[in-house]
Amino acid sequence: MPACRQPFVFIAALFAAVLLTACGEPPPSFRNTDITGAPYGKSLALTDHNGQPRTLQDFRGKVVTLFFGFTQCPDVCPTSLMTMNEVMRLLGPDAERVQALFVTVDPERDTQALLAEYVPAFDPRFLGLYGTLAQTAEVAKEFRIYYRKSGDTSGMNYTIDHSAGTYIFDPQGRVRLYVKHGESAENMAADIRMLLAGK
Repeated sequence: MPACRQPFVFIAALFAAVLLTACGEPPPSFRNTDITGAPYGKSLALTDHNGQPRTLQDFRGKVVTLFFGFTQCPDVCPTSLMTMNEVMRLLGPDAERVQALFVTVDPERDTQALLAEYVPAFDPRFLGLYGTLAQTAEVAKEFRIYYRKSGDTSGMNYTIDHSAGTYIFDPQGRVRLYVKHGESAENMAADIRMLLAGK
């Protein structure tokens, strides 16, 4: 090919690529942070408050929300669970296609029995998950969750400092969104509706 034609061919190819991009469907406009394609948050293996082993694959076909906390948390955890309860109310019938998961970062105190009492009190459909100390650390690492005992760490009256956001997975089991603590139930419900619609 003559050298003088190469720039023309390149420009034509670039123009065609721009046209194809413009004709494609624009990416969804979520209200929360879009982390689609994140290299983390791909798996967990814990036990639910009914004593049943659970992985993310168990909830395929549903949107899953995942929050890490502990039952003796005085503010952030109950507030987040109450917000999720309101999200479910706003979703109406679509709430049956959503699974809210609460993972304890305090397996020493948060027994199966305690989680079974605490988590469904916010909504009977919610599930509390727990594991051994090693399993908890592994899942927290996979989801880049920070947690650390503070206060009276010599006994059982400690508190726990921890990350306070919520992850949201689409029905295919892919982590898609990160929700900062304090986000409105309305915005969360709007994003969940988009994921349920296949966005």
